[in-house]
Amino acid sequence: MIGAIAGDIIGSVYEFDNIKTMDFPLFTDESNYTDDTIMTVAIADWLLNRGNLVGIMQEYGRKYPCPMGGYGARFSHWLQEEKPQPYDSWGNGSAMRVSAVGWGCISLVEALVVAKGTAMVSHDHPEGIKGAQATATAVYMARDGNSKQEIKRSIESLFSYNLDRTCDEIRPDYRFDVSCQGTVPEAIIAFLESTDFENAIRLAVSLGGDSDTLACITGGIAGAYYGVPDDIQQEVMKRIPPEFQEIVKRLNARSLSCRNS
Repeated sequence: MIGAIAGDIIGSVYEFDNIKTMDFPLFTDESNYTDDTIMTVAIADWLLNRGNLVGIMQEYGRKYPCPMGGYGARFSHWLQEEKPQPYDSWGNGSAMRVSAVGWGCISLVEALVVAKGTAMVSHDHPEGIKGAQATATAVYMARDGNSKQEIKRSIESLFSYNLDRTCDEIRPDYRFDVSCQGTVPEAIIAFLESTDFENAIRLAVSLGGDSDTLACITGGIAGAYYGVPDDIQQEVMKRIPPEFQEIVKRLNARSLSCRNS
């Protein structure tokens, strides 16, 4: 989960100032968490404590109403509604917030069911659900020790994403895209092509587009596969509120407990 937050923070300064290179500072004075991190933590909180998922998401959204980059317009309204309903969204918000599911579930079947549930409260379009499930699948399988080829085959089989492209092929024409179908495959490809965690984040950011969300999704998978270097973890923890830090630590402890049981 901290890998997703790291990707969000690193990509945050490039969301509206895209770059097409892998040569950039990982952290700047302006690097900060966005709505991706806030909702990722909200999902993790719900996994740890259960209760009402919508209520928890709204609580976090209202407590942190002005994150870097803001919330999507429709989701911003959803956060404030008295009885929020799903709005047939295929936006990548369902995928950027789901990495904790890959850490908090004890089987792939459970991860698929829970990921669908976290998407459907707002993003109930089939593509919105698919994006969340594909991301959770990749995180779960990476955490569970599967190879990249096994992860690739499963994602292609279950979700029919085209993962046979390369970042060099995607990068020249890739533009800002808030859809799951235009974000999740590219984020997974960045992971598949990477050599380590940092390289995965650099590849994701270098594609351009919705940089914080691309790197958040890639980072969630890469963190589960490679682990997150200590120096990056330290930079991340300095930039998130204490209550976020506590949720990260508790989910890590729960994941380790499940793995060792």
